[in-house]
Amino acid sequence: MDLQTILFHFLGGLGLFLFGIKSMSDGLQAAAGDRLRIILEKGTKTPLRGVLTGLLVTGLIQSSSGTTVLTVGLVNAGLLNLRQAIGIIMGANIGTTVTAYLIGFKLEDYALPIIALGVIILFFVKNNKKITYFGQVIFGFGLLFYGLSIMGDGLAPLRESEFFIGLMSDVDTNPLLGVLIGTIFTAVVQSSSATIGVLQELAYQGVISYQQALPILFGDNIGTTVTALLAGIGASVAARRAAATHFLFNTIGTCIFLPLAIFGIFPMMVESITNFIAYVIPGASGGWDSLNIRFQIAQSHGIFNMTNTLIHLPFVGALAALVTKLIPDGDEVVVSASPQYLDTRFFSNPSVALANASREVLHMGKVAGQAIEGAKEYFFTRSSKPKQLATQSESATDMLENQITEYVLKATSGKRLTKEQSNQHYRVLQVIGDLERVGDHSMNLIELTDYAIENKVKFSEEAKKDLLEMYEKVQEIYQIALDALQKDDIELAKKVLDYDDVIDDLERKLRDSHIKRLNEGTCNGSFGAVYLNIISNLERIGDHSVNIAKYAMTVPTE
Repeated sequence: MDLQTILFHFLGGLGLFLFGIKSMSDGLQAAAGDRLRIILEKGTKTPLRGVLTGLLVTGLIQSSSGTTVLTVGLVNAGLLNLRQAIGIIMGANIGTTVTAYLIGFKLEDYALPIIALGVIILFFVKNNKKITYFGQVIFGFGLLFYGLSIMGDGLAPLRESEFFIGLMSDVDTNPLLGVLIGTIFTAVVQSSSATIGVLQELAYQGVISYQQALPILFGDNIGTTVTALLAGIGASVAARRAAATHFLFNTIGTCIFLPLAIFGIFPMMVESITNFIAYVIPGASGGWDSLNIRFQIAQSHGIFNMTNTLIHLPFVGALAALVTKLIPDGDEVVVSASPQYLDTRFFSNPSVALANASREVLHMGKVAGQAIEGAKEYFFTRSSKPKQLATQSESATDMLENQITEYVLKATSGKRLTKEQSNQHYRVLQVIGDLERVGDHSMNLIELTDYAIENKVKFSEEAKKDLLEMYEKVQEIYQIALDALQKDDIELAKKVLDYDDVIDDLERKLRDSHIKRLNEGTCNGSFGAVYLNIISNLERIGDHSVNIAKYAMTVPTE
């Protein structure tokens, strides 16, 4: 087989393999929907739970990169802290071994019928999305093995290649070269599952030995961190720290296990563990020697990631401290999405629990207020810092709404409530809905500013002066509404209702001024839509402030 045919088979097979993994991952993620994010948010109270959560999610979506990128996004939004993210990342490394184990089973002979089954489901099942997603997963699964088969055909001649034999001999004498090869290859492909699959196929074709495969395997684990590092670019400090943790975790693991592999200790450890598992499992036959080389590499990958996690798990705090030192805070503002007052110990006492929920509502109100402030500052300064403040605050309001709702329902479900408690229960749930919408409108304002920046929308000084006035009026009415809610002050609430007319009048005034500028030709019509949408969103924040004030007027009494 000539070089061209080898390259065509390898690259084409790798492309099918990667597309198969992506199809599986996309199908599984689509089937899971928003539940993946909820699982990650809620399953991280301790580092061990974080590990199990990361393992579960990665095992489901078949992509450690997908899990770590999602984790970095949640950290960037302030929904996870660094310690929680570290646990998930550790678990993701274990979860990604599932693909390697699947490759250990020689299923290439069944690849085409599996692909056919997936295509039949995709094309002929139209009215059930879940079954369609299942068809996508089956299609990807078959394509993965078909690509592996084509790659095998292309890689087989390399066992006769003097260049490749020489390169692998260099890996024998210099294992760091193997680590470098694995790191670069995975960084380019951005899928450790794919590069480990290539490694398994190379070994299966007799091109490389098990001992030569180990350093490359360790390098694959370092290379897969590049995806998370790229996701951290331009993100918050906390998100960059999470991405750096992934890199450090796998690099430190390689530094520990590479010498053990060189001196033959790691292979002995993997063999012993495998033989022990075969011994204790009822009905299992054979052990290490009965496994094909693909499965031996998969087992080595799995044990490396599991033992690396066990080694690092007690030092999560130290790892967090290390990346915190490496990536200092600077002047960045980080918004915490964690509730401050929702103490589950008071579920048996609805009165205290509802009082805690009311305090949390005020905390949520403060966070939503930060979103308005960030949106305003971003519009007038075009600085990334207030945009980040608004984005994190909006994400925090979403999370707080969910947590307050869940807390209130658990605290009151199945209990006889007094009229005061029923009123408080109603008021809490209504107000958090308005606060969440305030956060949404603030994000709309951020997106409108983004559009203005991208499309070079220019506002006249008069237009900017009018918008500043409306921003400040809306912030004022919003703060008075929160004060009325906190103090149960009916007079303050009435002041908000009076202010609503001021906001409505101001919106009409700004619209009239805008139309005048359009007629005079000092404002572009298409750009003017941005201006009108901004004042519309501000007016809606004013409306939600009025709603909050109305609930403040309903003072809970017996």
